[in-house]
Amino acid sequence: MDSRAIGVFDSGLGGLTSVRELRKLLPNERIVFLGDTLRVPYGSRDRQTIRDFAEDDFRFLVSRDVKHIIIACGTVSSNLSAEELAAVPVPVTGVITPAAIAAASASSNGIIGVIATSAAVRSGAYQDRISSIDPSLITVSVPCPKLVPLIESEPSAEVDRALDEALREYLLTVKEAGADTLILGCTHYPLIADRISSILGDGVTLVDSGAETARAAAKTLAESDMLNDSKLSAVPEFYVTSDPQRFENSSEHFLGERLAKAVLTSI
Repeated sequence: MDSRAIGVFDSGLGGLTSVRELRKLLPNERIVFLGDTLRVPYGSRDRQTIRDFAEDDFRFLVSRDVKHIIIACGTVSSNLSAEELAAVPVPVTGVITPAAIAAASASSNGIIGVIATSAAVRSGAYQDRISSIDPSLITVSVPCPKLVPLIESEPSAEVDRALDEALREYLLTVKEAGADTLILGCTHYPLIADRISSILGDGVTLVDSGAETARAAAKTLAESDMLNDSKLSAVPEFYVTSDPQRFENSSEHFLGERLAKAVLTSI
């Protein structure tokens, strides 16, 4: 039994989709969430900058005495080496392996699409992990630099039109390849899953990387006897690096419920 909190971080608010799944799976676990909203998006940055930002995020959560960290960010997960992850003083779960395992299991025709940030696609991490599971699987990866800024924008008819146009552009490659499974390789993307399905059709299975990561972390904690045995539901703590009011206005959209206020912090 371990009553310490689970740490979750993302470059922006997309990681709240992982928090939502964690709260369903482990309602009595304390969660500390960090959204680096000041420096979002990470996906257009070079690898060294991503690593530097991730180091800041890890340091912040470790200072909150968390027992496990979930990297709810495909960009960070795909750009850190095993050695860098091993240097973090608590166990870490990233999005790549859980999503790859789920996609490999879901695909019938062996063609898996991946949509993710430019940095995540450039790293080749999803393709490498899927190939390690089954070398016969074909991975079609598409960088989607327009999506995170649009998803984090204030809703409007103009934003809706821009999202639809971007998705049609990005998903054309996935459709033409004949993929029957698509990894949503950024935790922001589940928020537009209905739009994605409307373009690809019901025959394509969507894999939510954030939700799969939350399930994998929950399994690891249970197997390590690190779950909180308290029967009381815990209230998450939310920290952002800019504009907590915007977080509070947007959080219900990501979480499916309205929760406590966010605290502005520097990292």
